[in-house]
Amino acid sequence: MNNSIIDNIDNSSLGWQFWIDRGGTFTDVLGKSPDGKIMVHKLLSENPEQYPDAPIQGIRNILGISKDQPIPTNVIEVVKMGTTVATNALLERKGDRVVLAITQGFKDALRIGYQNRPEIFALQITLPEILYEEVVEIAERYTATGEELQPVNQQQARQDLQAAFDRGIRSCAIVFMHSYNYPQHELAVAAIAQEIGFTQISVSHQVSPLIKLVSRGDTTVVDAYLSPILRRYVNQVRGYLFGDRETGRQERRGDGETRETGRRGDGETGRRGDKRDEEGYVTQLMFMQSNGGLVDANIFRGKDSILSGPAGGIVGAVKTCEMAGIKKIISFDMGGTSTDVSHYAGEYERRFETEVAGVRLRSPMMSIHTVAAGGSSILHFDGSRYLVGPDSAGANPGAACYGRGGDLTITDCNVMVGKLQPEFFPKVFGKHADRPLDKQIVIEKFHQLASQINHSKSPEQIAAGFLAIAVDNMANAIKKISLQRGYDVAEYTLCCFGGAGGQHACLIADALGMKQIFIHPYAGVLSAYGIGLAEVIVIKEKSVEKLLNNDSFLTIKSLFAELVILAQKELDKQSHSDQLEPKIIYKVHLKYQGTDFSLIVDFNDIATMKRQFEDLHRQRYGFIVEKDLIIETVSVELICPTYQPMEIERSRRGRRSRASGEPLPLRVELRKRGAQTSTINTEAKPITKVKIYTADSWQDAEVYQREELPIGSIINSPAIIVESTGTNIIELGWQATISEQNNLILQRVD
Repeated sequence: MNNSIIDNIDNSSLGWQFWIDRGGTFTDVLGKSPDGKIMVHKLLSENPEQYPDAPIQGIRNILGISKDQPIPTNVIEVVKMGTTVATNALLERKGDRVVLAITQGFKDALRIGYQNRPEIFALQITLPEILYEEVVEIAERYTATGEELQPVNQQQARQDLQAAFDRGIRSCAIVFMHSYNYPQHELAVAAIAQEIGFTQISVSHQVSPLIKLVSRGDTTVVDAYLSPILRRYVNQVRGYLFGDRETGRQERRGDGETRETGRRGDGETGRRGDKRDEEGYVTQLMFMQSNGGLVDANIFRGKDSILSGPAGGIVGAVKTCEMAGIKKIISFDMGGTSTDVSHYAGEYERRFETEVAGVRLRSPMMSIHTVAAGGSSILHFDGSRYLVGPDSAGANPGAACYGRGGDLTITDCNVMVGKLQPEFFPKVFGKHADRPLDKQIVIEKFHQLASQINHSKSPEQIAAGFLAIAVDNMANAIKKISLQRGYDVAEYTLCCFGGAGGQHACLIADALGMKQIFIHPYAGVLSAYGIGLAEVIVIKEKSVEKLLNNDSFLTIKSLFAELVILAQKELDKQSHSDQLEPKIIYKVHLKYQGTDFSLIVDFNDIATMKRQFEDLHRQRYGFIVEKDLIIETVSVELICPTYQPMEIERSRRGRRSRASGEPLPLRVELRKRGAQTSTINTEAKPITKVKIYTADSWQDAEVYQREELPIGSIINSPAIIVESTGTNIIELGWQATISEQNNLILQRVD
């Protein structure tokens, strides 16, 4: 064990915090020590020859302990994680076996769906795969006004559910007509399922208490399908953290069994998301939700996990830009497998109904648009055109330059054109994780590809062509969430992050006409940093479906009071309500009478809500009409901070902190907000000069180490700025400045 790190910790101080984003290719781990210093570690998400679990290995590496030694949880205060486990299970259809219990006569309702035709001219309609394995029709029925037409036939329900249980199914989704308002029948059947022994019981009025049987049912099925996978992963992490490796192995079997027995219909369990050691210290385990908030591991649900990692990136982008005085941003998160983009202009944008991997979901989640273009996206030539993705080389085998037999990828394109220099990467590649990036294999494979294409273009021209296609794909994604929704991106700053983001930021901005780029010191690991800065968030919703008038106004005021009580109870379970008074946000979903699509406004007096709705409708659709407004849904959001964000600063001499090479610890004092450039013009000194292929020719580019750049440094293009978690390319026509807050600001200068 590394005594210099572990043994010098004062038990009276706050413990370590670990903020982790497990992506498709890389896992980013940030460790915040008790004295406030932040350490950064990046490793491959899959490297079975070296370690069984990347997040746990990252914690071990930061603490300096070997794989055979127990993790000292007595010095760890909290572990906050974003994970793609549930997302991957949904994409690959590897969730738990599910039986759907639904009102008699509606057996095929979820299969039929809404009969949407997204491809109206398609001759062959490919229906999405259903996630449930069996359907049990339950004899029961309420009317829309609450009249009980038929009591639950409990004997038949028990018999049918027992038969499904006997066939090895352990997850049950219960969805009844009108149960969002009248849940008694669902509760009765949930009690039967619990008595039978189902280990996962998802009940629709608790999972999604909203009108519309199909979307409510789909969301409930997704929750039943994914929650057991999440629970097993949580138990695996617990096992590795707290030394119970047997638990970690058993929970990975994927056979539907779980150690968390006695699970109630409301999703609670008897176990907490934290662990208390012999001295009374509590290590809390928390996960990032799709809505941008943290949640205790013991109440983390499948329906809230789909955008767990990407949501952390948005939080990190917003928090860091706000500290720099930037209010309107387009976040651009380019990782190894995909690129996520989103829009922010003062408040988080969320979608309350969406489709993910062909599955309808009605659950609050960050409004993120994803394209299959990342650093590990594989290059293809189909005989007439270049194609990028959507398949990815992932972490194993990874890009060709990783030296593990992978195909050519976007990362290899940047190696080919000189924008990624192997000497500035750690020697963690190859079969034994001890080799640098392999530039020679990249050159050989591009020459082979040039021979296959059989025209006069050189290997670097071919690589640049593939890069142009990837940039165009990513720029089109940004247009969908900005220009196509009435926002002028020229007024926005491109907040760039992700391991591959800095390599393409200038090209993306040029394609969109954007003039400023913001790159935080932790840009390469900003999703993990955002997870550390995120608050605990609880969102509660309720369907209303009434005309907006004085009577309904009083109704929704009482509904808000009920929802706040429910949200506060859930917040209390997470042991944070006693730290800071939660902030409460009230929202109303309004729509024109006779339409299906609502817009979200702040709760206020009727005239103000109408005016805000009309402004939003005019911006989104270009017109307004004289119609009555319908209150579709009301929602409350309770926000409780877990960590106060502070600004990263360095001395004007640009020194590195201690022996780690990381920026100095965060400081409480904030400099003047909005100061994007310094008054000091310090001449930056390059560490070397290399050739890069850009703008159709080879150019001399100076290389700078970001950690060594003093405040006020101005760097002209073309240039490369390397740092511990990424590489930033300053393309022709751009200029870089190190601001007083140690942010890298890129501006168009021609």
